[in-house]
Amino acid sequence: MKHFKVLGSGCKNCENTAEMIEQAAKAAGVDVEVEKVTDMGAIMGYGVMSTPGVVLDEKLVHAGGVPAPEKVQEWVQG
Repeated sequence: MKHFKVLGSGCKNCENTAEMIEQAAKAAGVDVEVEKVTDMGAIMGYGVMSTPGVVLDEKLVHAGGVPAPEKVQEWVQG
């Protein structure tokens, strides 16, 4: 199972990013866990200055804006 963390304040872009990850995983038949992290200290701990950020298995893979659907599919299937 892949563990994703969506880093952000809970804004619409953060919600859309989490939903996109969940939908891509469902379409690919991949088990994922999506955790929403809103604590600014935890977000800063990953070095994210612009949200949403995405962490996959404790590795920062994206920051700043909603990721491209192709990129999300790559994370899920990769």
